[in-house]
Amino acid sequence: MERGPGQPPPAPAAPSAEQALLQARLALAEPGALRELSALLQAADPRWLLGTAGPAALGELAAALGDLAAPPRREQDGAEPPGQDAALAAVAERAERVGAVFLLLLQKLEAAGGQHSPGASGLRRLLGHAFIFAVTHKEQRPWTTASSRAVAQEVLERLVQAAGCGSVEEFLRGKEGDEEGRFGAVMGLLKKELTKDTWKCNPASKDVFSWALLRVCRPWLCPHLERVLPPALLLSDDFQEENKVLGVRCLHHIVLNVPGADLCQFNRAQVLFHALYNHLYSREAPLIQAVLLCLLDLLPILQRCQRHQGQGRAVSPWDQVLQLVLTHMEAEHGLALRRVYAGTLPAFVTRLGILIVRHLKRLERVILGYLEVSDGPKEEARLAILETLQCTIEHAWPRMPCRLPVLLKALLRLLWDVHTERGPTPEPIRAALLHRATQCLILLDHCSQGHVKVLLQGVQSSCEEKQVRECLRKVQEST
Repeated sequence: MERGPGQPPPAPAAPSAEQALLQARLALAEPGALRELSALLQAADPRWLLGTAGPAALGELAAALGDLAAPPRREQDGAEPPGQDAALAAVAERAERVGAVFLLLLQKLEAAGGQHSPGASGLRRLLGHAFIFAVTHKEQRPWTTASSRAVAQEVLERLVQAAGCGSVEEFLRGKEGDEEGRFGAVMGLLKKELTKDTWKCNPASKDVFSWALLRVCRPWLCPHLERVLPPALLLSDDFQEENKVLGVRCLHHIVLNVPGADLCQFNRAQVLFHALYNHLYSREAPLIQAVLLCLLDLLPILQRCQRHQGQGRAVSPWDQVLQLVLTHMEAEHGLALRRVYAGTLPAFVTRLGILIVRHLKRLERVILGYLEVSDGPKEEARLAILETLQCTIEHAWPRMPCRLPVLLKALLRLLWDVHTERGPTPEPIRAALLHRATQCLILLDHCSQGHVKVLLQGVQSSCEEKQVRECLRKVQEST
C-alpha cells in the first residue's frame, strides 16, 4: 500500500531475537557490551527471546560468553606467558559479569517454560556452556575470586533447576528412564580442549572434565567410554604429579563404573594395566597410592579377560605387580611410601589367596623389616604389616611351621618394643599393635599344632611385664 501525503513513514521492523543475539555476540569484545546485553535480556520477553532465537544463535552466544570468561591461554606445554597476574585478575572480574548474563538467560529459560519450551534445542546448548563456565569458576583457582566463585556457584544451581533436575548428578546423567543427560553434550563441547596438543592450553579443561566425570556413575558412564578414556590416559601420562594423580583417579572411576566386558573390548584393560604399571616406578606417595588402589580393581577384570581369551600365563598380572611392590618395599626408607605400600599389601595377599606362596620368601623379609621400625605415632605401616602377616598365615598356613622360629622371634620383639618404648604413640594405637601381634601368635599356634604354646611356656614364666604377660596368656588360653 502506498503512503498518502502527510502520513509518517512506517516504523522500522523490530529485529528478531536471533538478530539481536547475533549483534550482541559480535560486540562482546567492546567496552560496555556485557552491560548492554544484560539490559537487553532484562527487557526481553522470555518467549520472544527463546521462541524466535534459533538454537545456533543461543549456542553461539553462550560459547562466546564462555570464551570471554575463560582463563588466559597457556603455551602448548602448559607454560604461562608473562604478565599473567593482571590477566588473571581481569578474568575474575569478567567472570562475575558473564555469570550475571548467564543467570539472566537461565531466568528467561525458566520463565519460558524450561526445557520443554519451543526453543528447547537451543537451551540444551546454553546449559552445556553454562555448566562449563560454572565449573571453571566455582572452585578456588588462580583465576577466581570469592565474588566470581559465588556467581559461578549460583549459575550451577540455577542451571540444574532450569533443567528440571534435582542435582548435578541428575543433570549430567539424565533422569530415571529414557531421558538423556547432558554429560555427552558437555564432553562434546570439551572435545577440542582435551586433545594431546590442546589440553594444557586451557588450565580449566582438566578440572571441568574430571569434575563432571566423577559425578557420572554406572550404568550411565559406559556409553561415553570412548570420549572419557583418552583424556584420562592423557592426564595420567603427564610429567606433573598433580596431573598424574588426577588422571589415575579418573581411570579408577572408569574402571569402577564401566562393565568389565566393555573394558576387555579392543584390549582396553591391557592398555590401562600398562599405563598404571609404569607408574609403580614412581617415588611419589600420592601417585603410588592412587595407582595401587586402581590396580586392585582393574586386575580381576584383566585376569578374566585373559582367561576368556585363552591367554592364561604362569605369571599373572597379580604376580607381576606384587613382585615389583615387594622389591620396592624392601629397599624403601621413606615413611610416606612405606605407609602406602603397607596399607595396600593386605588386599593383595587376600586377592592372591594360596598363590601368595609364590612370594613368601620376599614377603617374609618385608614383614620382618617393617615390624622392626616404627613409622610414627599412628603406626600405620606396622599395623598394616601385622594385618598382612595375619592374612598370609590364614591363606598359606601349610608353609608357616618352617617359618615359625623367625616369625615368633619378630612378634615377641614387637610386643616388648611396644610395651617399653615411651614415645608419642597414643595408648589405643599401642593396644591395637599388641592385639594384632597376639592374633598372629594365636594363628601361628594353630597352624603349628600347638608348638607356639610349648615355646612360650618358659617366656611367660620369666616375663614380669604385665601387658606382655597378658598377651602371652591369651595365646596360651586360645583353643
